[in-house]
Amino acid sequence: MTIRNLTTFPQPVLKQKAQTVEVFDEDLKRLIDDMIETMREAPGVGLAAPQIGVPKRVIVIEFGHEDDDSIPKQLFVMVNPEIVDSSGEQVSGIEGCLSVPGFVGEVDRARVVTVTGQNAQGKKIRVRAEGWLARIFQHEIDHINGVLYTDRAEEIWQPEQEETDSI
Repeated sequence: MTIRNLTTFPQPVLKQKAQTVEVFDEDLKRLIDDMIETMREAPGVGLAAPQIGVPKRVIVIEFGHEDDDSIPKQLFVMVNPEIVDSSGEQVSGIEGCLSVPGFVGEVDRARVVTVTGQNAQGKKIRVRAEGWLARIFQHEIDHINGVLYTDRAEEIWQPEQEETDSI
C-alpha cells in the first residue's frame, strides 16, 4: 500500500465527472488499498479517487459511531456508487474537505440516503445511510461527479480551530 498525494483545489480533476469502473482487477484493488491508507493518514473519514488525482468512480469511507468510540469503525468501499433514494428532509451541517484544506462550510444534505454500487470484486451492493454517514456518502459521491462541498455551501470560512472532521 502506498500513501498517495492529495489533490487540492483548483486541480481540474476535482471538477470533472469521474469514469465508470469496468475492470475489477489487481490495479483496482491496489487503488482501493492506497485510498484507504491515504484516507487514514490524512486523516479523513472518506476519500474519492479524484482526490488522489485518479478520475475513477471509487470511494472509501471509514465511519465510527458518533457517540461511542468503543464501537469499532466500519469501512465502506464502493465502486460506481449512485444515490438511488434520499429522504425529503434536508439537514444543515458543517463540512470540511481534504481537497480544500483550511476551510469549512455549511451544507444542506439529505438525512437519509440509499446508495447502490459494487464492491472491489464487482458484486452489487446497497447501503442505507443516516445522519453523519449519509452526509459522508453524499460528499464523496459529489466528488466523483465533479462537485465540491464549496459548490453547495451557503457560506465558506476559515475556522480558528478544527470545527469538523475533513471528509
